[in-house]
Amino acid sequence: MHQAETVWHSPFGDFELRRLPLRRRESLRAWDAADDYLLADLAASGEIDPAPLVINDAFGALAVPLHSHAPQSWSDSWLAFEATRQNLQRNSLPADAVRFIGSLQTPPAARQVLIKLPKSLALLEDQLLRLKPRLAEDCQLRLAGMQKHMPRRLWTLLETLVGPTETLPGRHKAKLIRVRVDASLPLPQTPYPSRYRLEGTDFELLNHSALFSRERLDIGTRFLLEQMPQTEGPGRIADLGCGNGVIGLVAARDNPEAEVFFVDESFMAVDSARENLKQLDPQLQRFHFIVGNSLTDFEVASLDLVLCNPPFHQQQAVGDRVAAQMFRDAARALQPEGELWVVANRHLNYPRLLKRHFGRVETHAANRKFVILRAAEPRQG
Repeated sequence: MHQAETVWHSPFGDFELRRLPLRRRESLRAWDAADDYLLADLAASGEIDPAPLVINDAFGALAVPLHSHAPQSWSDSWLAFEATRQNLQRNSLPADAVRFIGSLQTPPAARQVLIKLPKSLALLEDQLLRLKPRLAEDCQLRLAGMQKHMPRRLWTLLETLVGPTETLPGRHKAKLIRVRVDASLPLPQTPYPSRYRLEGTDFELLNHSALFSRERLDIGTRFLLEQMPQTEGPGRIADLGCGNGVIGLVAARDNPEAEVFFVDESFMAVDSARENLKQLDPQLQRFHFIVGNSLTDFEVASLDLVLCNPPFHQQQAVGDRVAAQMFRDAARALQPEGELWVVANRHLNYPRLLKRHFGRVETHAANRKFVILRAAEPRQG
Protein backbone atom coordinates (compact mmCIF):
# COMPACT_ATOMS: atom_id res chain seq x y z
CA MET A 1 0.00 0.00 0.00
CA HIS A 2 1.28 3.46 -0.91
CA GLN A 3 2.16 5.50 2.17
CA ALA A 4 0.64 8.98 2.04
CA GLU A 5 2.80 12.02 2.63
CA THR A 6 2.16 13.81 5.92
CA VAL A 7 4.01 17.12 5.46
CA TRP A 8 2.02 19.70 3.54
CA HIS A 9 3.91 22.56 1.89
CA SER A 10 0.90 24.87 2.13
CA PRO A 11 0.66 28.50 0.93
CA PHE A 12 1.12 29.50 4.60
CA GLY A 13 4.07 27.27 5.45
CA ASP A 14 4.93 23.63 6.07
CA PHE A 15 2.76 21.59 8.44
CA GLU A 16 2.56 17.95 9.46
CA LEU A 17 -1.03 16.81 9.11
CA ARG A 18 -2.65 13.43 9.71
CA ARG A 19 -6.14 12.05 9.24
CA LEU A 20 -8.34 10.46 11.86
CA PRO A 21 -8.85 7.63 12.60
CA LEU A 22 -5.08 7.10 12.61
CA ARG A 23 -3.81 4.14 10.59
CA ARG A 24 -0.30 2.73 10.56
CA ARG A 25 -0.19 2.56 6.76
CA GLU A 26 -2.35 5.50 5.78
CA SER A 27 -2.76 5.86 2.01
CA LEU A 28 -4.67 9.16 2.00
CA ARG A 29 -3.41 12.64 2.79
CA ALA A 30 -5.09 14.95 5.29
CA TRP A 31 -5.46 17.66 2.62
CA ASP A 32 -6.32 17.85 -1.06
CA ALA A 33 -6.03 20.22 -4.02
CA ALA A 34 -9.21 22.06 -2.99
CA ASP A 35 -7.69 22.95 0.39
CA ASP A 36 -4.57 24.19 -1.38
CA TYR A 37 -6.61 26.23 -3.87
CA LEU A 38 -8.60 27.95 -1.11
CA LEU A 39 -5.50 28.96 0.83
CA ALA A 40 -3.54 29.97 -2.27
CA ASP A 41 -6.34 32.29 -3.40
CA LEU A 42 -6.60 33.78 0.07
CA ALA A 43 -2.83 34.31 0.25
CA ALA A 44 -2.78 35.90 -3.21
CA SER A 45 -5.44 38.41 -2.13
CA GLY A 46 -2.95 39.87 0.35
CA GLU A 47 -5.77 40.51 2.79
CA ILE A 48 -6.40 38.19 5.72
CA ASP A 49 -8.87 39.34 8.35
CA PRO A 50 -8.78 38.31 12.00
CA ALA A 51 -10.89 35.25 12.80
CA PRO A 52 -11.71 33.97 9.31
CA LEU A 53 -14.48 31.38 9.27
CA VAL A 54 -13.60 27.95 7.84
CA ILE A 55 -16.46 25.55 7.16
CA ASN A 56 -16.27 21.75 6.72
CA ASP A 57 -12.53 21.65 7.36
CA ALA A 58 -11.98 17.88 7.49
CA PHE A 59 -8.68 17.48 9.37
CA GLY A 60 -7.50 21.02 10.04
CA ALA A 61 -5.98 21.55 6.59
CA LEU A 62 -7.49 25.06 6.51
CA ALA A 63 -7.45 26.01 10.19
CA VAL A 64 -3.94 24.85 11.07
CA PRO A 65 -2.12 26.92 8.38
CA LEU A 66 -4.25 29.93 9.40
CA HIS A 67 -3.55 29.42 13.11
CA SER A 68 -1.95 32.84 13.59
CA HIS A 69 -5.18 34.53 12.42
CA ALA A 70 -7.41 32.92 15.09
CA PRO A 71 -9.62 30.98 12.64
CA GLN A 72 -13.09 29.77 13.57
CA SER A 73 -13.99 26.24 12.47
CA TRP A 74 -17.67 25.41 11.90
CA SER A 75 -18.32 21.74 11.26
CA ASP A 76 -20.65 18.81 11.93
CA SER A 77 -17.75 16.43 12.53
CA TRP A 78 -16.32 15.69 15.97
CA LEU A 79 -13.49 13.81 14.24
CA ALA A 80 -12.65 16.94 12.24
CA PHE A 81 -12.32 18.96 15.42
CA GLU A 82 -10.23 16.28 17.15
CA ALA A 83 -7.97 15.90 14.11
CA THR A 84 -7.44 19.67 14.10
CA ARG A 85 -6.58 19.64 17.81
CA GLN A 86 -4.09 16.83 17.29
CA ASN A 87 -2.57 18.51 14.26
CA LEU A 88 -2.14 21.75 16.19
CA GLN A 89 -0.30 19.80 18.88
CA ARG A 90 1.70 17.89 16.27
CA ASN A 91 3.02 21.23 14.98
CA SER A 92 3.66 22.67 18.47
CA LEU A 93 0.90 25.26 18.02
CA PRO A 94 -1.34 26.60 20.81
CA ALA A 95 -4.37 24.45 21.57
CA ASP A 96 -6.58 27.56 21.64
CA ALA A 97 -5.40 28.84 18.23
CA VAL A 98 -8.67 27.63 16.65
CA ARG A 99 -12.20 28.23 17.91
CA PHE A 100 -14.45 25.21 17.32
CA ILE A 101 -18.16 25.69 16.60
CA GLY A 102 -20.46 22.69 16.33
CA SER A 103 -22.87 22.49 13.41
CA LEU A 104 -25.94 23.11 15.58
CA GLN A 105 -24.52 26.35 16.99
CA THR A 106 -25.17 29.70 15.33
CA PRO A 107 -22.34 30.51 12.91
CA PRO A 108 -20.33 33.59 13.83
CA ALA A 109 -20.27 36.75 11.75
CA ALA A 110 -17.16 36.85 9.61
CA ARG A 111 -15.83 38.95 6.74
CA GLN A 112 -13.77 36.11 5.26
CA VAL A 113 -15.33 32.68 4.75
CA LEU A 114 -13.64 29.57 3.34
CA ILE A 115 -15.99 26.67 2.59
CA LYS A 116 -14.84 23.18 1.74
CA LEU A 117 -17.59 21.47 -0.25
CA PRO A 118 -19.20 18.78 1.94
CA LYS A 119 -20.40 15.42 0.63
CA SER A 120 -24.02 16.44 1.26
CA LEU A 121 -25.47 19.36 -0.70
CA ALA A 122 -28.31 19.38 1.82
CA LEU A 123 -25.83 20.17 4.58
CA LEU A 124 -24.34 22.98 2.47
CA GLU A 125 -27.80 24.40 1.78
CA ASP A 126 -28.59 24.34 5.50
CA GLN A 127 -25.27 26.03 6.27
CA LEU A 128 -25.83 28.77 3.69
CA LEU A 129 -29.37 29.45 4.92
CA ARG A 130 -28.08 29.90 8.46
CA LEU A 131 -24.93 31.77 7.47
CA LYS A 132 -26.37 34.30 5.01
CA PRO A 133 -27.94 36.64 7.62
CA ARG A 134 -24.51 36.83 9.31
CA LEU A 135 -22.67 38.02 6.20
CA ALA A 136 -21.85 41.64 5.47
CA GLU A 137 -22.13 42.84 1.87
CA ASP A 138 -18.34 43.14 1.62
CA CYS A 139 -17.81 39.58 2.84
CA GLN A 140 -15.24 37.56 0.90
CA LEU A 141 -16.68 34.06 0.47
CA ARG A 142 -14.77 31.29 -1.27
CA LEU A 143 -15.86 27.69 -1.83
CA ALA A 144 -13.71 24.92 -3.25
CA GLY A 145 -14.05 21.23 -3.99
CA MET A 146 -12.81 18.55 -6.32
CA GLN A 147 -14.40 18.96 -9.75
CA LYS A 148 -15.90 15.45 -9.87
CA HIS A 149 -17.91 16.20 -6.72
CA MET A 150 -19.32 19.57 -7.87
CA PRO A 151 -22.77 19.17 -9.49
CA ARG A 152 -24.39 21.95 -11.54
CA ARG A 153 -26.92 22.46 -8.75
CA LEU A 154 -24.11 23.81 -6.56
CA TRP A 155 -23.91 27.06 -8.57
CA THR A 156 -27.70 27.44 -8.49
CA LEU A 157 -27.63 27.02 -4.72
CA LEU A 158 -24.91 29.64 -4.24
CA GLU A 159 -26.49 32.18 -6.59
CA THR A 160 -29.98 31.71 -5.15
CA LEU A 161 -28.99 31.91 -1.49
CA VAL A 162 -25.85 34.08 -1.39
CA GLY A 163 -25.20 35.99 -4.61
CA PRO A 164 -23.32 36.10 -7.95
CA THR A 165 -20.49 33.63 -8.48
CA GLU A 166 -17.14 33.72 -10.23
CA THR A 167 -15.60 30.34 -11.02
CA LEU A 168 -11.82 30.24 -11.33
CA PRO A 169 -10.06 27.86 -13.76
CA GLY A 170 -9.63 24.28 -12.60
CA ARG A 171 -6.40 23.49 -10.80
CA HIS A 172 -5.18 19.95 -10.09
CA LYS A 173 -8.76 18.69 -10.57
CA ALA A 174 -10.10 21.22 -8.03
CA LYS A 175 -12.34 24.21 -8.64
CA LEU A 176 -12.72 27.40 -6.66
CA ILE A 177 -15.81 29.62 -6.64
CA ARG A 178 -15.82 33.19 -5.35
CA VAL A 179 -19.24 34.35 -4.21
CA ARG A 180 -20.34 37.97 -3.81
CA VAL A 181 -22.97 38.57 -1.13
CA ASP A 182 -26.26 40.04 -2.37
CA ALA A 183 -28.13 41.20 0.71
CA SER A 184 -31.29 41.83 -1.31
CA LEU A 185 -31.83 38.15 -2.10
CA PRO A 186 -34.84 36.81 -0.17
CA LEU A 187 -34.07 33.72 1.90
CA PRO A 188 -36.51 30.85 1.48
CA GLN A 189 -37.88 29.01 4.48
CA THR A 190 -35.50 26.28 5.55
CA PRO A 191 -36.57 22.69 4.86
CA TYR A 192 -34.37 21.42 7.70
CA PRO A 193 -34.72 19.36 9.75
CA SER A 194 -36.87 16.99 7.71
CA ARG A 195 -39.17 14.29 9.10
CA TYR A 196 -40.67 10.99 8.01
CA ARG A 197 -42.88 8.42 9.72
CA LEU A 198 -41.27 5.09 10.53
CA GLU A 199 -43.38 2.54 8.72
CA GLY A 200 -45.49 0.29 10.92
CA THR A 201 -45.07 2.55 13.98
CA ASP A 202 -46.28 5.85 15.40
CA PHE A 203 -42.74 7.27 15.44
CA GLU A 204 -42.00 10.37 13.38
CA LEU A 205 -38.26 10.59 12.83
CA LEU A 206 -36.48 13.95 12.79
CA ASN A 207 -33.43 14.23 10.54
CA HIS A 208 -30.97 17.13 10.48
CA SER A 209 -29.44 18.10 7.14
CA ALA A 210 -26.15 16.17 7.48
CA LEU A 211 -27.85 12.80 7.88
CA PHE A 212 -27.81 10.06 5.29
CA SER A 213 -31.27 9.10 3.95
CA ARG A 214 -33.10 12.05 5.48
CA GLU A 215 -36.42 11.53 3.66
CA ARG A 216 -37.03 7.83 4.20
CA LEU A 217 -35.69 4.76 5.96
CA ASP A 218 -32.66 3.45 4.07
CA ILE A 219 -33.00 -0.11 2.81
CA GLY A 220 -29.99 -1.45 4.74
CA THR A 221 -31.39 -0.25 8.05
CA ARG A 222 -34.83 -1.61 7.10
CA PHE A 223 -33.29 -5.05 6.56
CA LEU A 224 -31.58 -4.96 9.97
CA LEU A 225 -34.80 -3.86 11.69
CA GLU A 226 -36.52 -6.91 10.20
CA GLN A 227 -33.85 -9.18 11.72
CA MET A 228 -33.17 -7.47 15.05
CA PRO A 229 -31.83 -9.63 17.88
CA GLN A 230 -34.31 -9.99 20.75
CA THR A 231 -33.02 -9.00 24.16
CA GLU A 232 -34.54 -9.09 27.63
CA GLY A 233 -33.62 -7.50 30.93
CA PRO A 234 -31.34 -4.63 31.93
CA GLY A 235 -28.61 -5.12 29.34
CA ARG A 236 -26.43 -2.41 27.78
CA ILE A 237 -26.90 -1.85 24.05
CA ALA A 238 -25.01 0.54 21.76
CA ASP A 239 -26.31 1.93 18.47
CA LEU A 240 -22.91 2.64 16.92
CA GLY A 241 -22.91 5.21 14.11
CA CYS A 242 -26.46 5.90 15.21
CA GLY A 243 -27.58 8.44 12.59
CA ASN A 244 -31.14 9.38 13.56
CA GLY A 245 -31.17 6.64 16.21
CA VAL A 246 -33.81 4.43 14.58
CA ILE A 247 -31.96 1.15 15.26
CA GLY A 248 -31.48 1.94 18.95
CA LEU A 249 -35.03 3.28 19.12
CA VAL A 250 -36.48 -0.04 17.99
CA ALA A 251 -34.13 -1.97 20.31
CA ALA A 252 -35.21 0.23 23.24
CA ARG A 253 -38.90 -0.15 22.37
CA ASP A 254 -38.60 -3.94 22.25
CA ASN A 255 -36.65 -4.14 25.52
CA PRO A 256 -37.98 -1.56 28.01
CA GLU A 257 -35.33 -2.48 30.59
CA ALA A 258 -32.30 -1.99 28.35
CA GLU A 259 -29.86 0.90 28.76
CA VAL A 260 -29.13 2.19 25.27
CA PHE A 261 -26.18 4.28 24.06
CA PHE A 262 -26.38 6.34 20.85
CA VAL A 263 -22.92 7.07 19.44
CA ASP A 264 -21.91 9.05 16.37
CA GLU A 265 -19.20 11.50 15.35
CA SER A 266 -21.82 13.82 13.83
CA PHE A 267 -23.33 16.47 16.08
CA MET A 268 -26.45 16.51 13.93
CA ALA A 269 -26.84 12.72 14.09
CA VAL A 270 -26.70 12.57 17.87
CA ASP A 271 -29.09 15.49 18.25
CA SER A 272 -31.51 13.82 15.83
CA ALA A 273 -31.35 10.62 17.88
CA ARG A 274 -31.93 12.54 21.12
CA GLU A 275 -35.04 14.23 19.72
CA ASN A 276 -36.38 10.97 18.31
CA LEU A 277 -35.96 9.03 21.56
CA LYS A 278 -38.10 11.57 23.39
CA GLN A 279 -41.07 9.91 21.67
CA LEU A 280 -40.31 6.75 23.63
CA ASP A 281 -39.35 8.42 26.91
CA PRO A 282 -39.55 12.24 27.24
CA GLN A 283 -37.18 12.07 30.23
CA LEU A 284 -34.57 9.99 28.34
CA GLN A 285 -33.77 8.22 31.61
CA ARG A 286 -32.18 5.07 30.21
CA PHE A 287 -30.57 6.59 27.13
CA HIS A 288 -27.13 8.11 26.61
CA PHE A 289 -26.12 10.31 23.65
CA ILE A 290 -22.42 10.52 22.84
CA VAL A 291 -20.66 12.56 20.15
CA GLY A 292 -17.23 11.05 19.75
CA ASN A 293 -14.85 8.67 18.04
CA SER A 294 -16.57 5.29 17.88
CA LEU A 295 -16.45 3.39 21.22
CA THR A 296 -12.95 4.50 22.24
CA ASP A 297 -14.16 5.97 25.55
CA PHE A 298 -16.17 2.89 26.61
CA GLU A 299 -14.72 0.64 29.29
CA VAL A 300 -13.58 -2.87 28.42
CA ALA A 301 -16.40 -5.46 28.55
CA SER A 302 -19.01 -2.81 29.32
CA LEU A 303 -21.61 -3.63 26.63
CA ASP A 304 -23.84 -6.63 25.89
CA LEU A 305 -24.84 -5.84 22.32
CA VAL A 306 -23.61 -3.48 19.60
CA LEU A 307 -25.81 -2.74 16.58
CA CYS A 308 -24.16 -1.08 13.61
CA ASN A 309 -24.84 0.08 10.06
CA PRO A 310 -21.33 1.40 9.39
CA PRO A 311 -20.57 4.10 6.82
CA PHE A 312 -18.28 3.07 3.97
CA HIS A 313 -17.07 6.60 3.27
CA GLN A 314 -15.40 9.41 5.19
CA GLN A 315 -16.12 12.80 3.66
CA GLN A 316 -15.59 12.03 -0.06
CA ALA A 317 -13.23 9.07 0.44
CA VAL A 318 -14.71 5.57 0.10
CA GLY A 319 -13.17 2.80 2.19
CA ASP A 320 -13.42 0.57 5.25
CA ARG A 321 -11.29 2.62 7.66
CA VAL A 322 -14.24 3.78 9.78
CA ALA A 323 -15.86 0.34 9.86
CA ALA A 324 -12.54 -1.28 10.83
CA GLN A 325 -12.23 0.96 13.87
CA MET A 326 -15.88 0.35 14.82
CA PHE A 327 -15.33 -3.42 14.74
CA ARG A 328 -12.13 -3.20 16.78
CA ASP A 329 -13.71 -0.90 19.37
CA ALA A 330 -16.82 -3.09 19.61
CA ALA A 331 -14.72 -6.18 20.36
CA ARG A 332 -12.95 -4.34 23.17
CA ALA A 333 -16.16 -2.88 24.64
CA LEU A 334 -18.25 -6.07 24.52
CA GLN A 335 -18.38 -8.47 27.44
CA PRO A 336 -17.26 -12.07 26.62
CA GLU A 337 -20.81 -13.25 25.82
CA GLY A 338 -21.66 -10.08 23.91
CA GLU A 339 -22.32 -9.77 20.19
CA LEU A 340 -21.92 -7.26 17.36
CA TRP A 341 -24.60 -7.20 14.65
CA VAL A 342 -23.67 -5.46 11.40
CA VAL A 343 -25.69 -4.74 8.27
CA ALA A 344 -23.65 -4.04 5.15
CA ASN A 345 -23.66 -4.18 1.36
CA ARG A 346 -22.80 -7.71 0.20
CA HIS A 347 -19.78 -6.55 -1.81
CA LEU A 348 -17.96 -5.22 1.28
CA ASN A 349 -15.45 -7.66 2.73
CA TYR A 350 -16.50 -7.09 6.33
CA PRO A 351 -16.23 -10.77 7.40
CA ARG A 352 -12.47 -10.50 6.91
CA LEU A 353 -12.30 -7.39 9.10
CA LEU A 354 -14.55 -8.91 11.77
CA LYS A 355 -12.52 -12.12 12.03
CA ARG A 356 -9.53 -10.06 13.20
CA HIS A 357 -11.43 -9.21 16.38
CA PHE A 358 -14.06 -11.94 16.88
CA GLY A 359 -13.70 -15.69 17.26
CA ARG A 360 -17.00 -16.42 15.53
CA VAL A 361 -18.48 -14.54 12.58
CA GLU A 362 -21.56 -15.84 10.78
CA THR A 363 -24.12 -14.62 8.28
CA HIS A 364 -27.43 -14.24 10.09
CA ALA A 365 -29.45 -13.19 7.02
CA ALA A 366 -28.90 -12.01 3.46
CA ASN A 367 -30.80 -10.69 0.50
CA ARG A 368 -29.73 -9.62 -2.98
CA LYS A 369 -28.02 -6.44 -1.74
CA PHE A 370 -27.33 -6.70 1.98
CA VAL A 371 -25.98 -9.11 4.53
CA ILE A 372 -26.42 -9.14 8.31
CA LEU A 373 -23.32 -10.38 10.10
CA ARG A 374 -23.33 -11.66 13.67
CA ALA A 375 -19.95 -11.50 15.41
CA ALA A 376 -19.40 -13.22 18.77
CA GLU A 377 -16.51 -14.25 21.06
CA PRO A 378 -14.84 -10.82 21.06
CA ARG A 379 -11.09 -10.63 21.39
CA GLN A 380 -10.13 -7.74 23.63
CA GLY A 381 -6.41 -7.91 23.18
